[in-house]
Amino acid sequence: MLNPNHSVNKDRLRIIACGALAREILALTDSLAYIDLICLPAILHNSPEKIPTAVDEAITKAKAEGYGHIYIAYADCGTGGRLDQVCRKHRVERIAGPHCFSFYFGNDDFIARDEDDIYTFFLTDFLARQFRAFVVEPLGLDKHPDLRDSYFGHYKKLVYLVQEEDSELDLAAENAAEFLGLEYERRITGYGDLTAAIEGLGASR
Repeated sequence: MLNPNHSVNKDRLRIIACGALAREILALTDSLAYIDLICLPAILHNSPEKIPTAVDEAITKAKAEGYGHIYIAYADCGTGGRLDQVCRKHRVERIAGPHCFSFYFGNDDFIARDEDDIYTFFLTDFLARQFRAFVVEPLGLDKHPDLRDSYFGHYKKLVYLVQEEDSELDLAAENAAEFLGLEYERRITGYGDLTAAIEGLGASR
């Protein structure tokens, strides 16, 4: 039996994205009516070995629903190249870069600064907003704060990569640096390479 959505979706673009990018991608695609966004749970980043399978299943589902265009809004994100294997298998593309810190900063600029930032712990808007849920609790620092130095003793500073100006997030990021015992630095990046990647999807259809 033919999927009834096949003819409806053949000219539409399904973006399969990390949940940590939801706000940013929605902002960039607000005026693009042909895009359907689906986000996988951001908590997958705490188990990156699960990301390729989750993306594989999401692509398979999108194909079954008849989407003629599919894009993966994930960097490698700690999968060690396994996500690229999934993308090659399905002949789809993903956003370039090893992780979101890199493409927010700009991949070329991030590579150029690699040695300067080797002892840096990064936050994005999402991680500043979800610091407790995605850093403190998974590492058990809420119950065992003495583990802080075991996890973060080799870091020197926390750098907050700012996508959108927000005084509450600024304060949250600064508090996170204090909690981890790290120097605090703030860099305004905007959406970095994510902007060109998403805007370029329209031109490639």
